[in-house]
Amino acid sequence: MTPEIINEGSNPHLASEVIDSIRQVYDPEIPVNVYDLGLIYKVHIDEDDRVFVTMTLTTPNCPVADSLPNQVESIVMLTDGVSDARVKLTFDPPFTIDMMSDEAKLELGML
Repeated sequence: MTPEIINEGSNPHLASEVIDSIRQVYDPEIPVNVYDLGLIYKVHIDEDDRVFVTMTLTTPNCPVADSLPNQVESIVMLTDGVSDARVKLTFDPPFTIDMMSDEAKLELGML
């Protein structure tokens, strides 16, 4: 599944910079970043360069349910040009391995 990317901000490159930042966050139990793992559903940058990320977890009972969204929010906030960052957690649709990038599947021996 490819995340929905909306960039209404002043910097046309901000979306790719935000995605690069998100790729620095890893699920501690899986050696793949949360973006390529398919946990990011949407990145919306508004006209004031505020970033809104919609993400999920591998399961609702994920042991890092409290910390992983906060890590994503913090790393996005540190991205140059971002004025604010918010992460919304959802479980609709639920995570499946089909959401993973081919690179993530290869890394985990699923291809």
